[in-house]
Amino acid sequence: MLELGTKAPFFRLIDSKNREPYSLNPSPENGLLVAFICNHCPYVLHLLPHFIQSSRLWQAQGIEVVAISSNDIGKYPQDNPEKMATLATDSHFTFPYLYDESQEVAQAYRASCTPDFFLFDQNLVLFYRGQYDDSRPGNQKEVNGRHLHDAINKLLQKESPPQQQVPSMGCNIKWIPGNEPDYFSA
Repeated sequence: MLELGTKAPFFRLIDSKNREPYSLNPSPENGLLVAFICNHCPYVLHLLPHFIQSSRLWQAQGIEVVAISSNDIGKYPQDNPEKMATLATDSHFTFPYLYDESQEVAQAYRASCTPDFFLFDQNLVLFYRGQYDDSRPGNQKEVNGRHLHDAINKLLQKESPPQQQVPSMGCNIKWIPGNEPDYFSA
């Protein structure tokens, strides 16, 4: 996992919704949340409505929210930018949904699955990385975003990062053959 205290790696990607370039904001008001998601993962689809609703609240509190899909669209065409744009429009995303074609951004963030969440403070220093909550498809636990909500509340209250930072669980990122990051073998 990316070490707490790490500075957010820079990125410049295309927003699937408007086909415009989008760059990492060097000075978000109160923080930045980077969410690695995709269109087809059942773990993402399980929490997506709650995440969209929560994102609106966080944005109103000055947290910039960005979603990124890094999957190999050759093998997973349902994750291509056109279908990303459709999902973003149909689901009323209020945040950019960026396509990481080279997978360099996922590698820079050491993302391993979808969904995977990275919360940075207003200086772009990593404050939290991990799961949304304990809910999973089929485990009968309510989607509540408890872990991420707790981290954002601590960030906004200028408290220390959460002691418990549970790694995300979901579908592994679909790497382009030969593009698998070396951090899995470490």
